[in-house]
Amino acid sequence: MLISKMAAEGGGKEMNEIKTQFTTREGVYKLLTHSEYSRPNRVPFNSQGSNPVKVSFVNVNDQSGNGDRICFNVGRELYFYIYKGVRKAADLSKPIDKRIYKGTQPTCHDFNHLTATAESVSLLVGFSAGQVQLIDPIKKETSKLFNEERLIDKSRVTCVKWVPGSESLFLVSHASGNMYLYNVEHTCGTTAPHYQLLKQGENYSVHTCKSKSTRNPLLKWTVGEGALNEFAFSPDGKFLACVSQDGFLRVFNFDAVELHGTMKSYFGGLLCVCWSPDGKYIVAGGEDDLVTVWSFLDCRVIARGHGHKSWVSVVAFDHYTTSVEESDPMEFSGSDEDFQDQMIHFGRDRANSTQSRLSKRNSTDSRPVSVTYRFGSVGQDTQLCLWDLTEDILFPHLPLSRTRTHTNVMNATSPPSGATVITNTSSNTTNGNNSGANTPGINSLSTTLPRSNSLPHSAGTTTANSTNKAGGGGIGSGIMDSAIATGVSKFATLSLHDRKERHHEKDHKRNHSMGHISSKSSDKLNLLTKTKTDPAKTLGTLLCPRMEDVPLLEPLICKKIAHERLTVLIFLEDCLVTACQEGFICTWARPGKVVSSF
Repeated sequence: MLISKMAAEGGGKEMNEIKTQFTTREGVYKLLTHSEYSRPNRVPFNSQGSNPVKVSFVNVNDQSGNGDRICFNVGRELYFYIYKGVRKAADLSKPIDKRIYKGTQPTCHDFNHLTATAESVSLLVGFSAGQVQLIDPIKKETSKLFNEERLIDKSRVTCVKWVPGSESLFLVSHASGNMYLYNVEHTCGTTAPHYQLLKQGENYSVHTCKSKSTRNPLLKWTVGEGALNEFAFSPDGKFLACVSQDGFLRVFNFDAVELHGTMKSYFGGLLCVCWSPDGKYIVAGGEDDLVTVWSFLDCRVIARGHGHKSWVSVVAFDHYTTSVEESDPMEFSGSDEDFQDQMIHFGRDRANSTQSRLSKRNSTDSRPVSVTYRFGSVGQDTQLCLWDLTEDILFPHLPLSRTRTHTNVMNATSPPSGATVITNTSSNTTNGNNSGANTPGINSLSTTLPRSNSLPHSAGTTTANSTNKAGGGGIGSGIMDSAIATGVSKFATLSLHDRKERHHEKDHKRNHSMGHISSKSSDKLNLLTKTKTDPAKTLGTLLCPRMEDVPLLEPLICKKIAHERLTVLIFLEDCLVTACQEGFICTWARPGKVVSSF
Protein backbone atom coordinates (compact mmCIF):
# COMPACT_ATOMS: atom_id res chain seq x y z
CA MET A 1 0.00 0.00 0.00
CA LEU A 2 1.79 3.11 -1.24
CA ILE A 3 -0.28 5.53 0.83
CA SER A 4 0.23 3.52 4.00
CA LYS A 5 3.94 3.36 3.32
CA MET A 6 4.16 7.10 2.81
CA ALA A 7 2.08 7.78 5.91
CA ALA A 8 4.47 5.65 7.93
CA GLU A 9 7.60 7.41 6.66
CA GLY A 10 9.48 9.58 9.08
CA GLY A 11 8.37 7.95 12.32
CA GLY A 12 10.26 8.17 15.59
CA LYS A 13 13.40 10.29 15.65
CA GLU A 14 12.93 11.36 12.05
CA MET A 15 9.80 13.33 12.94
CA ASN A 16 11.84 16.43 13.82
CA GLU A 17 14.09 16.26 10.78
CA ILE A 18 13.40 18.76 8.03
CA LYS A 19 12.72 17.03 4.74
CA THR A 20 14.44 18.05 1.51
CA GLN A 21 12.42 15.76 -0.74
CA PHE A 22 9.20 13.76 -0.75
CA THR A 23 7.59 11.20 -3.03
CA THR A 24 4.09 11.06 -4.52
CA ARG A 25 2.65 8.92 -7.31
CA GLU A 26 4.16 11.38 -9.85
CA GLY A 27 7.67 10.89 -8.53
CA VAL A 28 10.12 12.75 -6.29
CA TYR A 29 9.83 16.45 -5.43
CA LYS A 30 13.23 17.92 -4.53
CA LEU A 31 14.18 21.06 -2.63
CA LEU A 32 16.51 23.24 -4.72
CA THR A 33 18.77 24.80 -2.11
CA HIS A 34 20.42 27.10 -4.68
CA SER A 35 17.01 28.53 -5.60
CA GLU A 36 16.26 29.80 -2.10
CA TYR A 37 15.19 33.44 -1.92
CA SER A 38 15.52 35.53 1.22
CA ARG A 39 16.98 38.81 2.41
CA PRO A 40 20.38 39.34 0.75
CA ASN A 41 22.33 38.44 3.92
CA ARG A 42 20.49 35.09 4.18
CA VAL A 43 20.24 35.55 7.95
CA PRO A 44 17.08 34.04 9.48
CA PHE A 45 14.64 36.79 10.33
CA ASN A 46 13.56 37.18 13.96
CA SER A 47 9.88 36.84 13.25
CA GLN A 48 8.37 37.51 16.66
CA GLY A 49 5.66 40.13 16.46
CA SER A 50 5.96 40.56 12.70
CA ASN A 51 3.41 39.92 10.00
CA PRO A 52 3.45 36.71 7.94
CA VAL A 53 5.91 36.45 5.05
CA LYS A 54 3.93 36.49 1.78
CA VAL A 55 4.97 35.86 -1.83
CA SER A 56 3.51 37.17 -5.11
CA PHE A 57 4.49 36.19 -8.66
CA VAL A 58 4.02 37.88 -12.02
CA ASN A 59 5.21 37.12 -15.55
CA VAL A 60 6.23 40.23 -17.50
CA ASN A 61 6.48 38.41 -20.87
CA ASP A 62 10.17 39.18 -21.14
CA GLN A 63 11.53 38.13 -24.56
CA SER A 64 14.58 36.61 -22.89
CA GLY A 65 12.37 33.75 -21.73
CA ASN A 66 12.97 34.61 -18.09
CA GLY A 67 9.92 36.76 -17.40
CA ASP A 68 9.01 35.54 -13.92
CA ARG A 69 9.27 38.08 -11.11
CA ILE A 70 8.89 37.46 -7.39
CA CYS A 71 7.90 39.85 -4.60
CA PHE A 72 8.07 39.00 -0.90
CA ASN A 73 7.88 40.84 2.41
CA VAL A 74 10.02 40.13 5.48
CA GLY A 75 9.33 42.29 8.51
CA ARG A 76 9.53 45.96 7.45
CA GLU A 77 11.19 45.06 4.16
CA LEU A 78 9.79 44.38 0.67
CA TYR A 79 11.88 42.75 -2.09
CA PHE A 80 11.40 42.37 -5.84
CA TYR A 81 13.64 39.91 -7.76
CA ILE A 82 13.91 38.10 -11.06
CA TYR A 83 12.68 34.58 -10.22
CA LYS A 84 14.81 31.90 -11.86
CA GLY A 85 12.96 28.92 -10.37
CA VAL A 86 14.36 25.53 -11.34
CA ARG A 87 16.55 27.00 -14.09
CA LYS A 88 19.30 28.91 -12.27
CA ALA A 89 20.48 29.70 -8.77
CA ALA A 90 19.04 32.79 -7.10
CA ASP A 91 21.26 35.89 -7.12
CA LEU A 92 20.24 37.74 -3.96
CA SER A 93 22.83 40.50 -4.39
CA LYS A 94 20.79 42.17 -7.14
CA PRO A 95 17.19 42.87 -6.15
CA ILE A 96 15.36 44.89 -8.81
CA ASP A 97 13.75 46.85 -6.00
CA LYS A 98 13.99 46.90 -2.21
CA ARG A 99 11.95 49.01 0.20
CA ILE A 100 12.16 49.45 3.96
CA TYR A 101 9.14 50.95 5.71
CA LYS A 102 9.02 52.86 8.98
CA GLY A 103 6.13 52.77 11.42
CA THR A 104 4.24 50.08 9.50
CA GLN A 105 4.88 46.70 7.92
CA PRO A 106 3.77 45.15 4.62
CA THR A 107 1.18 42.41 5.24
CA CYS A 108 0.15 41.31 1.72
CA HIS A 109 0.57 42.19 -1.96
CA ASP A 110 -0.77 41.41 -5.42
CA PHE A 111 0.36 42.06 -9.01
CA ASN A 112 -1.97 43.11 -11.81
CA HIS A 113 -1.31 40.40 -14.41
CA LEU A 114 -3.29 42.21 -17.11
CA THR A 115 -1.10 45.30 -17.23
CA ALA A 116 2.32 43.73 -16.54
CA THR A 117 5.06 44.38 -19.11
CA ALA A 118 8.85 44.16 -19.07
CA GLU A 119 8.95 47.93 -18.47
CA SER A 120 6.20 48.33 -15.88
CA VAL A 121 4.19 46.36 -13.29
CA SER A 122 1.42 47.46 -10.94
CA LEU A 123 1.88 46.07 -7.43
CA LEU A 124 -0.56 46.67 -4.59
CA VAL A 125 0.85 46.43 -1.06
CA GLY A 126 -1.28 46.32 2.10
CA PHE A 127 0.08 47.45 5.46
CA SER A 128 -0.36 46.72 9.16
CA ALA A 129 -1.63 50.25 9.84
CA GLY A 130 -4.38 49.98 7.21
CA GLN A 131 -2.94 51.79 4.18
CA VAL A 132 -2.65 50.38 0.66
CA GLN A 133 0.17 51.46 -1.64
CA LEU A 134 0.33 51.17 -5.44
CA ILE A 135 3.94 50.87 -6.60
CA ASP A 136 5.89 50.01 -9.73
CA PRO A 137 9.00 48.10 -8.61
CA ILE A 138 10.45 48.13 -12.15
CA LYS A 139 10.25 51.89 -12.56
CA LYS A 140 10.86 52.19 -8.80
CA GLU A 141 7.87 54.52 -8.52
CA THR A 142 5.21 54.97 -5.88
CA SER A 143 2.17 56.20 -7.73
CA LYS A 144 -0.56 56.30 -5.08
CA LEU A 145 -1.36 55.72 -1.43
CA PHE A 146 -4.90 54.74 -0.43
CA ASN A 147 -6.40 55.23 3.05
CA GLU A 148 -3.34 57.37 3.74
CA GLU A 149 -4.89 59.20 6.70
CA ARG A 150 -6.61 55.97 7.86
CA LEU A 151 -10.00 57.66 7.57
CA ILE A 152 -11.51 54.63 5.83
CA ASP A 153 -10.17 51.90 8.14
CA LYS A 154 -7.55 51.93 10.88
CA SER A 155 -7.06 48.17 11.17
CA ARG A 156 -4.49 45.87 9.56
CA VAL A 157 -4.89 44.94 5.90
CA THR A 158 -5.37 41.17 5.77
CA CYS A 159 -5.73 40.60 2.01
CA VAL A 160 -5.51 42.69 -1.16
CA LYS A 161 -6.32 41.55 -4.71
CA TRP A 162 -6.99 43.06 -8.09
CA VAL A 163 -10.52 42.35 -9.31
CA PRO A 164 -10.14 39.72 -12.08
CA GLY A 165 -10.25 41.22 -15.56
CA SER A 166 -9.89 44.80 -14.32
CA GLU A 167 -6.97 47.16 -14.79
CA SER A 168 -8.16 49.60 -12.12
CA LEU A 169 -10.44 47.93 -9.53
CA PHE A 170 -9.08 46.22 -6.43
CA LEU A 171 -10.51 44.76 -3.22
CA VAL A 172 -9.01 45.11 0.27
CA SER A 173 -10.00 43.28 3.48
CA HIS A 174 -9.15 44.37 7.01
CA ALA A 175 -8.92 42.94 10.51
CA SER A 176 -12.00 45.04 11.29
CA GLY A 177 -14.12 42.59 9.28
CA ASN A 178 -14.67 45.16 6.51
CA MET A 179 -13.81 44.91 2.81
CA TYR A 180 -13.50 47.88 0.48
CA LEU A 181 -13.65 48.18 -3.30
CA TYR A 182 -11.30 50.81 -4.72
CA ASN A 183 -10.60 52.30 -8.14
CA VAL A 184 -6.99 53.40 -8.68
CA GLU A 185 -8.24 56.37 -10.72
CA HIS A 186 -10.21 57.86 -7.82
CA THR A 187 -9.05 59.71 -4.72
CA CYS A 188 -9.91 58.79 -1.14
CA GLY A 189 -11.03 62.29 -0.14
CA THR A 190 -9.88 64.40 2.79
CA THR A 191 -12.73 63.48 5.14
CA ALA A 192 -14.11 60.20 6.47
CA PRO A 193 -16.54 58.66 3.97
CA HIS A 194 -20.30 58.65 4.49
CA TYR A 195 -22.12 55.48 3.53
CA GLN A 196 -25.53 54.52 2.24
CA LEU A 197 -26.92 50.99 2.62
CA LEU A 198 -27.02 49.11 -0.68
CA LYS A 199 -27.87 45.56 0.46
CA GLN A 200 -27.83 43.47 3.59
CA GLY A 201 -28.40 39.85 4.53
CA GLU A 202 -27.54 37.36 7.24
CA ASN A 203 -24.40 38.65 8.98
CA TYR A 204 -23.32 40.90 6.11
CA SER A 205 -24.11 44.33 4.69
CA VAL A 206 -22.87 46.34 1.71
CA HIS A 207 -22.77 50.13 1.58
CA THR A 208 -22.01 52.61 -1.20
CA CYS A 209 -19.97 55.74 -0.60
CA LYS A 210 -22.21 58.79 -0.44
CA SER A 211 -20.56 61.86 -1.97
CA LYS A 212 -21.11 64.51 -4.68
CA SER A 213 -18.12 63.35 -6.74
CA THR A 214 -16.99 59.74 -7.17
CA ARG A 215 -14.43 58.80 -4.52
CA ASN A 216 -12.95 55.75 -2.85
CA PRO A 217 -14.09 53.42 -1.51
CA LEU A 218 -16.75 52.57 -4.09
CA LEU A 219 -18.22 49.88 -1.80
CA LYS A 220 -17.85 48.88 1.82
CA TRP A 221 -18.63 45.27 2.76
CA THR A 222 -19.11 44.33 6.43
CA VAL A 223 -18.83 40.56 6.71
CA GLY A 224 -19.36 38.41 9.81
CA GLU A 225 -17.81 38.95 13.22
CA GLY A 226 -14.14 39.66 13.87
CA ALA A 227 -11.36 39.86 11.30
CA LEU A 228 -11.93 38.95 7.66
CA ASN A 229 -8.79 36.85 7.26
CA GLU A 230 -8.70 36.12 3.54
CA PHE A 231 -10.80 36.20 0.38
CA ALA A 232 -10.45 34.62 -3.05
CA PHE A 233 -12.17 35.23 -6.38
CA SER A 234 -13.58 32.28 -8.30
CA PRO A 235 -11.72 31.38 -11.53
CA ASP A 236 -14.36 33.18 -13.62
CA GLY A 237 -14.24 36.22 -11.31
CA LYS A 238 -17.99 36.15 -10.65
CA PHE A 239 -17.95 34.86 -7.07
CA LEU A 240 -16.04 35.78 -3.94
CA ALA A 241 -15.19 33.40 -1.07
CA CYS A 242 -14.43 35.02 2.30
CA VAL A 243 -13.19 33.39 5.52
CA SER A 244 -13.49 35.14 8.87
CA GLN A 245 -12.42 34.87 12.47
CA ASP A 246 -15.99 33.89 13.40
CA GLY A 247 -15.31 30.54 11.67
CA PHE A 248 -17.55 31.13 8.67
CA LEU A 249 -16.89 30.70 4.98
CA ARG A 250 -19.23 33.01 3.06
CA VAL A 251 -19.49 32.86 -0.70
CA PHE A 252 -20.94 35.89 -2.53
CA ASN A 253 -22.03 36.63 -6.05
CA PHE A 254 -19.65 39.57 -6.41
CA ASP A 255 -21.51 41.60 -9.05
CA ALA A 256 -25.00 40.97 -7.67
CA VAL A 257 -23.72 41.51 -4.09
CA GLU A 258 -25.68 38.48 -2.90
CA LEU A 259 -24.83 35.63 -0.53
CA HIS A 260 -24.59 32.29 -2.36
CA GLY A 261 -23.79 29.96 0.58
CA THR A 262 -22.06 29.54 3.93
CA MET A 263 -20.11 26.98 5.93
CA LYS A 264 -18.92 26.91 9.56
CA SER A 265 -15.55 25.63 10.76
CA TYR A 266 -15.43 22.72 13.19
CA PHE A 267 -13.74 24.98 15.70
CA GLY A 268 -12.26 28.50 15.81
CA GLY A 269 -11.57 30.93 13.02
CA LEU A 270 -10.99 30.18 9.35
CA LEU A 271 -7.68 31.58 8.09
CA CYS A 272 -7.35 30.65 4.42
CA VAL A 273 -9.41 29.77 1.36
CA CYS A 274 -8.98 28.72 -2.29
CA TRP A 275 -11.03 27.57 -5.32
CA SER A 276 -10.61 24.49 -7.48
CA PRO A 277 -9.52 25.33 -11.06
CA ASP A 278 -13.08 24.81 -12.36
CA GLY A 279 -14.76 26.73 -9.54
CA LYS A 280 -16.79 23.73 -8.31
CA TYR A 281 -15.08 23.26 -4.95
CA ILE A 282 -13.71 25.50 -2.24
CA VAL A 283 -11.15 24.44 0.36
CA ALA A 284 -10.78 26.35 3.64
CA GLY A 285 -8.36 25.89 6.53
CA GLY A 286 -7.98 27.38 9.98
CA GLU A 287 -7.78 27.01 13.74
CA ASP A 288 -9.45 23.57 13.84
CA ASP A 289 -6.30 22.11 12.20
CA LEU A 290 -8.50 20.77 9.39
CA VAL A 291 -8.86 21.39 5.69
CA THR A 292 -12.55 21.46 4.74
CA VAL A 293 -13.82 20.83 1.21
CA TRP A 294 -17.08 22.60 0.33
CA SER A 295 -19.15 22.02 -2.81
CA PHE A 296 -20.08 25.26 -4.55
CA LEU A 297 -22.95 23.60 -6.43
CA ASP A 298 -24.47 21.77 -3.45
CA CYS A 299 -23.51 24.39 -0.82
CA ARG A 300 -22.37 21.72 1.63
CA VAL A 301 -19.26 20.20 3.19
CA ILE A 302 -18.25 17.08 1.26
CA ALA A 303 -15.01 16.16 3.07
CA ARG A 304 -12.54 17.16 5.75
CA GLY A 305 -8.82 16.46 5.88
CA HIS A 306 -6.88 15.89 9.10
CA GLY A 307 -3.09 15.85 8.98
CA HIS A 308 -1.89 19.11 10.52
CA LYS A 309 -1.04 19.39 14.21
CA SER A 310 -1.71 23.11 14.39
CA TRP A 311 -3.48 25.93 12.57
CA VAL A 312 -3.63 25.70 8.79
CA SER A 313 -2.28 28.94 7.31
CA VAL A 314 -2.52 28.38 3.51
CA VAL A 315 -4.51 26.12 1.18
CA ALA A 316 -3.99 25.98 -2.60
CA PHE A 317 -5.05 23.79 -5.52
CA ASP A 318 -2.42 22.39 -7.85
CA HIS A 319 -3.70 23.25 -11.33
CA TYR A 320 -0.99 21.13 -12.94
CA THR A 321 -1.58 17.81 -11.15
CA THR A 322 -5.19 17.04 -11.89
CA SER A 323 -5.08 13.46 -13.10
CA VAL A 324 -7.35 12.14 -15.81
CA GLU A 325 -7.74 8.38 -16.08
CA GLU A 326 -9.65 6.13 -18.45
CA SER A 327 -11.73 3.97 -16.14
CA ASP A 328 -13.48 0.67 -16.76
CA PRO A 329 -17.14 0.72 -17.83
CA MET A 330 -19.44 1.56 -14.95
CA GLU A 331 -22.06 -0.88 -13.83
CA PHE A 332 -25.30 1.02 -14.05
CA SER A 333 -28.99 0.58 -13.42
CA GLY A 334 -31.38 3.15 -14.81
CA SER A 335 -32.50 4.54 -18.12
CA ASP A 336 -30.27 5.53 -21.01
CA GLU A 337 -31.16 9.16 -20.37
CA ASP A 338 -29.98 8.89 -16.77
CA PHE A 339 -26.74 7.33 -18.00
CA GLN A 340 -26.10 10.15 -20.45
CA ASP A 341 -26.84 12.73 -17.75
CA GLN A 342 -24.24 11.12 -15.52
CA MET A 343 -21.67 11.04 -18.30
CA ILE A 344 -22.18 14.75 -18.91
CA HIS A 345 -21.83 15.38 -15.17
CA PHE A 346 -18.66 13.28 -15.07
CA GLY A 347 -17.09 14.84 -18.12
CA ARG A 348 -17.22 18.52 -17.23
CA ASP A 349 -13.97 20.41 -17.54
CA ARG A 350 -11.86 20.38 -14.39
CA ALA A 351 -8.41 21.95 -14.53
CA ASN A 352 -6.56 23.95 -17.15
CA SER A 353 -4.01 21.20 -17.67
CA THR A 354 -6.69 18.65 -18.54
CA GLN A 355 -9.42 20.70 -20.19
CA SER A 356 -8.54 19.72 -23.73
CA ARG A 357 -8.71 15.99 -22.94
CA LEU A 358 -11.92 16.35 -20.99
CA SER A 359 -13.63 18.45 -23.64
CA LYS A 360 -12.94 15.81 -26.28
CA ARG A 361 -14.93 13.21 -24.36
CA ASN A 362 -18.27 12.23 -25.81
CA SER A 363 -21.07 12.30 -23.26
CA THR A 364 -22.35 8.93 -24.46
CA ASP A 365 -19.01 7.11 -24.05
CA SER A 366 -19.27 3.98 -21.96
CA ARG A 367 -15.85 4.64 -20.40
CA PRO A 368 -16.08 7.80 -18.29
CA VAL A 369 -13.16 9.96 -17.29
CA SER A 370 -11.95 9.76 -13.70
CA VAL A 371 -10.73 13.07 -12.30
CA THR A 372 -8.61 13.68 -9.20
CA TYR A 373 -8.09 17.17 -7.79
CA ARG A 374 -4.77 17.81 -6.03
CA PHE A 375 -4.49 20.47 -3.38
CA GLY A 376 -1.97 21.32 -0.70
CA SER A 377 -1.83 22.98 2.69
CA VAL A 378 0.83 24.37 5.02
CA GLY A 379 0.50 25.28 8.67
CA GLN A 380 1.95 26.63 11.87
CA ASP A 381 3.14 23.09 12.60
CA THR A 382 5.83 23.65 9.88
CA GLN A 383 4.33 20.83 7.81
CA LEU A 384 3.38 20.59 4.16
CA CYS A 385 0.46 18.30 3.35
CA LEU A 386 -0.69 17.21 -0.11
CA TRP A 387 -4.20 15.86 -0.63
CA ASP A 388 -6.08 14.12 -3.43
CA LEU A 389 -9.79 14.72 -3.83
CA THR A 390 -11.11 11.75 -5.78
CA GLU A 391 -14.38 10.86 -7.47
CA ASP A 392 -15.53 8.58 -4.65
CA ILE A 393 -15.72 11.66 -2.44
CA LEU A 394 -17.06 13.96 -5.15
CA PHE A 395 -19.71 11.54 -6.43
CA PRO A 396 -20.49 9.20 -3.52
CA HIS A 397 -23.64 7.92 -5.26
CA LEU A 398 -21.71 6.67 -8.31
CA PRO A 399 -20.32 3.12 -7.96
CA LEU A 400 -16.78 2.63 -9.19
CA SER A 401 -15.37 -0.27 -11.13
CA ARG A 402 -14.11 -2.88 -8.66
CA THR A 403 -10.72 -3.04 -10.30
CA ARG A 404 -10.10 0.54 -9.23
CA THR A 405 -11.25 0.45 -5.61
CA HIS A 406 -8.00 -0.31 -3.91
CA THR A 407 -7.47 1.81 -0.82
CA ASN A 408 -8.88 2.30 2.61
CA VAL A 409 -12.32 3.76 3.16
CA MET A 410 -14.46 5.66 5.59
CA ASN A 411 -18.16 6.50 5.51
CA ALA A 412 -19.27 8.14 2.32
CA THR A 413 -22.04 10.67 2.70
CA SER A 414 -25.28 10.20 0.85
CA PRO A 415 -26.19 12.61 -1.94
CA PRO A 416 -28.34 15.66 -1.24
CA SER A 417 -32.07 15.23 -1.24
CA GLY A 418 -33.43 14.95 -4.73
CA ALA A 419 -30.21 13.68 -6.28
CA THR A 420 -30.26 10.62 -8.50
CA VAL A 421 -28.79 7.59 -6.80
CA ILE A 422 -27.32 4.88 -9.02
CA THR A 423 -27.22 1.40 -7.59
CA ASN A 424 -24.64 -1.21 -8.43
CA THR A 425 -26.79 -4.10 -9.58
CA SER A 426 -24.07 -6.70 -9.23
CA SER A 427 -23.11 -5.78 -5.67
CA ASN A 428 -24.45 -7.30 -2.46
CA THR A 429 -26.29 -4.12 -1.50
CA THR A 430 -30.04 -4.19 -2.03
CA ASN A 431 -32.50 -1.40 -1.60
CA GLY A 432 -35.32 -2.47 0.67
CA ASN A 433 -38.07 -0.84 -1.32
CA ASN A 434 -36.75 -1.93 -4.75
CA SER A 435 -37.18 1.61 -6.01
CA GLY A 436 -34.15 1.37 -8.25
CA ALA A 437 -32.10 4.37 -9.20
CA ASN A 438 -34.43 7.21 -8.34
CA THR A 439 -34.70 7.06 -4.56
CA PRO A 440 -33.10 10.14 -2.98
CA GLY A 441 -30.93 9.84 0.09
CA ILE A 442 -29.98 6.14 -0.05
CA ASN A 443 -26.31 5.36 0.39
CA SER A 444 -25.47 2.68 -2.16
CA LEU A 445 -21.73 2.83 -1.63
CA SER A 446 -21.36 0.43 1.25
CA THR A 447 -19.64 -2.27 -0.80
CA THR A 448 -17.97 0.04 -3.28
CA LEU A 449 -14.74 1.21 -1.74
CA PRO A 450 -13.51 4.71 -2.43
CA ARG A 451 -10.00 4.61 -3.83
CA SER A 452 -9.13 7.88 -2.14
CA ASN A 453 -6.83 8.66 0.73
CA SER A 454 -9.74 8.28 3.19
CA LEU A 455 -9.46 7.01 6.74
CA PRO A 456 -11.50 4.05 7.96
CA HIS A 457 -14.05 5.17 10.49
CA SER A 458 -15.62 3.26 13.32
CA ALA A 459 -18.95 5.07 13.40
CA GLY A 460 -21.92 3.94 11.32
CA THR A 461 -23.08 5.86 8.29
CA THR A 462 -25.46 8.67 9.17
CA THR A 463 -27.74 10.09 6.56
CA ALA A 464 -29.52 13.38 7.19
CA ASN A 465 -31.99 13.15 4.35
CA SER A 466 -32.42 9.39 4.24
CA THR A 467 -35.93 8.01 4.06
CA ASN A 468 -34.86 4.39 3.80
CA LYS A 469 -31.74 3.04 5.44
CA ALA A 470 -32.01 -0.52 4.18
CA GLY A 471 -29.53 0.21 1.40
CA GLY A 472 -27.01 1.84 3.74
CA GLY A 473 -24.59 0.04 6.04
CA GLY A 474 -25.55 -3.46 7.13
CA ILE A 475 -23.49 -6.52 8.02
CA GLY A 476 -21.65 -6.63 4.69
CA SER A 477 -20.49 -3.07 5.17
CA GLY A 478 -19.19 -3.79 8.67
CA ILE A 479 -17.23 -6.84 7.46
CA MET A 480 -15.79 -4.78 4.63
CA ASP A 481 -14.73 -1.99 6.99
CA SER A 482 -13.01 -4.39 9.37
CA ALA A 483 -11.27 -6.18 6.51
CA ILE A 484 -9.86 -2.93 5.23
CA ALA A 485 -8.93 -1.74 8.70
CA THR A 486 -6.64 -4.73 9.21
CA GLY A 487 -4.89 -4.12 5.90
CA VAL A 488 -3.87 -0.50 6.34
CA SER A 489 -1.23 1.19 8.44
CA LYS A 490 -1.51 1.43 12.20
CA PHE A 491 -2.01 5.18 12.04
CA ALA A 492 -4.76 4.94 9.49
CA THR A 493 -6.83 2.61 11.66
CA LEU A 494 -6.83 4.91 14.68
CA SER A 495 -10.17 6.48 15.28
CA LEU A 496 -10.24 10.26 15.48
CA HIS A 497 -10.72 10.06 19.27
CA ASP A 498 -7.64 7.86 19.69
CA ARG A 499 -5.57 10.23 17.61
CA LYS A 500 -6.81 13.21 19.60
CA GLU A 501 -5.60 11.59 22.82
CA ARG A 502 -2.22 10.75 21.35
CA HIS A 503 -1.77 14.29 20.08
CA HIS A 504 -2.72 15.53 23.55
CA GLU A 505 0.33 13.80 25.01
CA LYS A 506 2.67 15.65 22.66
CA ASP A 507 3.77 19.22 23.23
CA HIS A 508 3.10 20.85 19.87
CA LYS A 509 3.63 24.50 19.03
CA ARG A 510 -0.02 25.48 18.87
CA ASN A 511 -2.58 27.71 20.47
CA HIS A 512 -6.01 26.09 20.24
CA SER A 513 -6.25 22.98 18.15
CA MET A 514 -8.36 19.85 17.82
CA GLY A 515 -6.32 17.84 20.29
CA HIS A 516 -6.74 20.48 22.98
CA ILE A 517 -10.37 21.49 22.63
CA SER A 518 -12.20 21.77 25.92
CA SER A 519 -15.54 23.37 26.67
CA LYS A 520 -13.76 26.10 28.62
CA SER A 521 -11.40 27.04 25.81
CA SER A 522 -14.18 27.14 23.25
CA ASP A 523 -16.30 29.31 25.56
CA LYS A 524 -13.40 31.74 25.90
CA LEU A 525 -12.97 31.86 22.15
CA ASN A 526 -16.66 32.64 21.69
CA LEU A 527 -16.38 35.54 24.11
CA LEU A 528 -13.28 36.87 22.39
CA THR A 529 -14.73 36.80 18.90
CA LYS A 530 -18.20 37.95 20.01
CA THR A 531 -19.72 35.29 17.80
CA LYS A 532 -23.49 35.50 17.73
CA THR A 533 -23.89 32.00 16.34
CA ASP A 534 -23.69 29.33 19.02
CA PRO A 535 -21.29 26.62 17.75
CA ALA A 536 -23.33 23.97 19.57
CA LYS A 537 -26.31 24.88 17.41
CA THR A 538 -24.42 24.70 14.10
CA LEU A 539 -22.65 21.40 14.84
CA GLY A 540 -24.50 18.56 13.19
CA THR A 541 -26.24 20.82 10.66
CA LEU A 542 -25.41 21.38 6.98
CA LEU A 543 -23.35 24.40 8.07
CA CYS A 544 -21.04 22.22 10.15
CA PRO A 545 -21.56 18.43 9.87
CA ARG A 546 -20.22 16.20 12.64
CA MET A 547 -16.88 14.52 12.01
CA GLU A 548 -18.51 11.13 11.40
CA ASP A 549 -20.98 12.58 8.89
CA VAL A 550 -18.46 13.36 6.15
CA PRO A 551 -15.44 11.50 4.72
CA LEU A 552 -12.15 12.20 6.49
CA LEU A 553 -9.24 12.54 4.08
CA GLU A 554 -5.76 11.36 4.92
CA PRO A 555 -2.87 13.36 3.42
CA LEU A 556 -0.84 11.78 0.63
CA ILE A 557 2.24 13.24 2.25
CA CYS A 558 2.73 15.21 5.45
CA LYS A 559 6.28 16.48 5.87
CA LYS A 560 8.05 18.91 8.18
CA ILE A 561 9.87 21.27 5.80
CA ALA A 562 10.83 24.31 7.94
CA HIS A 563 11.93 25.45 11.40
CA GLU A 564 9.32 28.20 11.68
CA ARG A 565 5.63 28.31 10.81
CA LEU A 566 4.83 28.13 7.11
CA THR A 567 3.05 31.08 5.48
CA VAL A 568 3.17 30.44 1.70
CA LEU A 569 2.24 27.64 -0.70
CA ILE A 570 2.10 28.35 -4.45
CA PHE A 571 1.94 25.76 -7.24
CA LEU A 572 3.80 26.66 -10.44
CA GLU A 573 4.18 24.62 -13.62
CA ASP A 574 7.61 23.14 -12.90
CA CYS A 575 7.80 23.59 -9.11
CA LEU A 576 5.99 24.47 -5.94
CA VAL A 577 7.02 27.36 -3.70
CA THR A 578 6.84 27.51 0.10
CA ALA A 579 7.96 30.13 2.61
CA CYS A 580 8.36 30.24 6.37
CA GLN A 581 8.30 33.05 8.90
CA GLU A 582 12.12 33.16 9.02
CA GLY A 583 12.00 34.74 5.57
CA PHE A 584 13.19 31.82 3.44
CA ILE A 585 11.33 31.18 0.16
CA CYS A 586 11.94 27.63 -1.05
CA THR A 587 11.53 26.12 -4.52
CA TRP A 588 10.65 22.43 -4.81
CA ALA A 589 11.24 21.01 -8.30
CA ARG A 590 8.51 18.76 -9.61
CA PRO A 591 9.51 15.22 -10.66
CA GLY A 592 11.77 15.36 -13.71
CA LYS A 593 12.09 19.15 -13.63
CA VAL A 594 15.50 19.48 -11.96
CA VAL A 595 17.92 21.23 -14.29
CA SER A 596 21.29 19.47 -14.22
CA SER A 597 23.29 22.72 -14.42
CA PHE A 598 22.80 23.33 -10.68
